[in-house]
This record gives sequence, structure tokens and C-alpha cells, in this order.
Amino acid sequence: MSGGSIIGRGASGNLHHRFDRNRIEAVDDGWWQEDAPASHATEVRLEHSRTAISRNQSPDMPFSSSLNPYRGCEHGCIYCFARPSHAYWDLSPGLDFETRLIARTNLPTLLAEELARPGYVCEPLALGANTDPYQPIERRHQLSRQLLEVLLRHRHPLTITTRSALILRDLDLLTELARERLVRVFISFTTLDSDLKRIMEPRAASPKARLKVIRTLREADVPVGIITAPMIPMINDMALEKLLQAGRDAGATSAGYTLLRLPHEVRPLFEQWLSEHFPDRAGHVMSLIRQSRGGRDYDSRFGHRLRGEGPFADLLAQRFRLAIRRLGLNRRREEEQLDITRFAPPHQQIDLF
Repeated sequence: MSGGSIIGRGASGNLHHRFDRNRIEAVDDGWWQEDAPASHATEVRLEHSRTAISRNQSPDMPFSSSLNPYRGCEHGCIYCFARPSHAYWDLSPGLDFETRLIARTNLPTLLAEELARPGYVCEPLALGANTDPYQPIERRHQLSRQLLEVLLRHRHPLTITTRSALILRDLDLLTELARERLVRVFISFTTLDSDLKRIMEPRAASPKARLKVIRTLREADVPVGIITAPMIPMINDMALEKLLQAGRDAGATSAGYTLLRLPHEVRPLFEQWLSEHFPDRAGHVMSLIRQSRGGRDYDSRFGHRLRGEGPFADLLAQRFRLAIRRLGLNRRREEEQLDITRFAPPHQQIDLF
């Protein structure tokens, strides 16, 4: 993994992933030639997937079924818990995760087929559970919009999580879905500081743009909440209450949060990012993370991985509870509950022969 930050990218280079059996090292063989400049342009590979809906049995997740139209994410958030998934395609969770993306082009067709299967049980689908469904390449491929069209056609409920302003392109569909209580949107926030956003989430929407998204959705009567995720000790945790206040003032009616997770290759990527951008506090940050993870860099246990434990994690949880109570973000609103009774499965033709 190379050192030195790259403008517009979160990772500084490609580290070897956990399944990689080969190691490539540069060696001076005495024959000098000028190196070609490294390319950090985004590449998109098209994939025909075999299934559309992903399932999970995690008790930590508020959903068990999800849709993920893209593998990898151009937003480049350095802390992204999904980075290690790129190793399954023999790609690095580092720079590859942000630049070598996969668009699952047949997902809308597959989704309609899966909704039509006998015995399919309708439950809200989470769009963007792994990577952002409205990352920049969505402008060209429009897979998320096509998925919304399928779900609207068959009156199937869903939730959407994004940190992109591109979601407003689909306000027409979202308004129709909301009218029938079929959608809830969650805008993910980490900071109100544009400078911090640029190094932490290089190609995600600005804080100002995300607040505008919340306001616009609320004005269109689309239920919208704010997710302050992740909270990172000594980097953005001090802004928790301000984030929740800004979200509520913009129109958010619910809120959630998570503590930073460092599974697999995310840890070395995050540590390098810390040393590059916050060398004065890098040690303190990692110390607080380990205190919140039972002395380890990461604790994958259900019930612990999203919130952590110990004094720092407990204080963060208490601050969150007090803030959402004060701001009225802890109230369950019946009109925002998703309606699964409207689901109309795709018509299945009867074979007469």
C-alpha cells in the first residue's frame, strides 16, 4: 500500500487483501525508466448477477433483506465497513474499492422475477445496505431508479440509506411510494465540517447538500431520518448533538447512530489515514477504539459491533439517547410505518400446454 493521500480518494493505495496468495514488490534491477503516472480514474465492470435480494440473519440489523446494485463505492469513505467485500472479487479493499466498481445490470429484472416466485413473503427491502445506491455511477447506470420503478409497480415497501444528493433525481418515484406508505429514507451524516468531509468522504455530498436533501424530502412528505454513522472517537464524536440538531431542524423525524467498525482490511486503511491526516491524535483515537472493543481493534459479536462497550461507548450511547429525546427524534410515528399489505406480486402466466 503506497503512502500519501490522493486528491478525491479516501485510500492512499491498494493493500493486499486477506485472500491474496501473491505479493508484488517493486525491485530496482538497475534498468531505469520513467514510471508512467498512476491512474486513479473510475472503472466500471458490468455484471449479470444470479440473485437480486440478499438475506441476512443478523439481530443487529433492522432488516433481513436488501438490494445492492453496485459493488464498491466511489464515495471513498475511508471507514466503510463494506470495503472488505471487494476481496471476494480478488480486488483490493483500498483504492480498488473506490475505483474498480461493479454494476449489477440485470438486478431490476431479477428483482421482478424473485417477487413473482411462489411463496415469496413481502417484507421491507433495504436499498443500499452495503454500498451507496446513489453513488456517482448511478447517474449513468440508473439501476437504483429502475429498482424503485419495479417496487412501485408492485407496491413493495423499502428503505433507502444514502449520503448522496442524487436521490432527489428520483423525487417523483419517492413521492408516489410515500403516498402509499411504501418508503422511508435515511440520510447518513458524519460531520457538518466540509473540510473534514473532503478527507473522510471525498466524493459524497457536502453536509449542506445533505441537509437540503432532508428538507426537500420532508417538504414532499417523504419520511426521512438521519443516521449519524459512524461516530469516530476524537474525530467527529464531539459533533453528535449538532448533527442531530441540524437533521431535526431540516426535517428529519427519526435518528440512529453507530460506532466505528474496523473489520478485516478496514483497520490498516483507517490507521494509515489517521497517520496522514491526524498524526497528533492517531494513537489516542486507536486507544479509545480498543477500549470500546474489549481491547481489540474490532469486536464482531452481535449486540456489540454497532455500539461497542466500555466508558466511551456507554457515554456516546447516553448522549445519543438524551439528544433524540430532547429533539423529539425518538417518537414512533404511525404514519411512517411501512405498509406490506399493498404488495401485488407480478402476474404469472399459466402454461396452457
